[in-house]
Amino acid sequence: MNYKERIVADHQIMLGKPVIKGTRITVELLLRKMSQGAAVQDLLVMYPHLEEKDIQAALLYASDVLANEEVIHLNAA
Repeated sequence: MNYKERIVADHQIMLGKPVIKGTRITVELLLRKMSQGAAVQDLLVMYPHLEEKDIQAALLYASDVLANEEVIHLNAA
């Protein structure tokens, strides 16, 4: 799956946060709901216009962002 088909970031929508294309539902919101115990099926009920592929795309997007994150270690003085 290519998440770029379903996840967009536009500075005019939700201040540029990544959202599900065609919605104002942020990747952050979906991840937060899942971290609080919501299952994919729960999200589909809460947001009936979403598809399971949208949620999979959000998870893939988040994992790609973390995989490409640079960690800078600062030495304590």
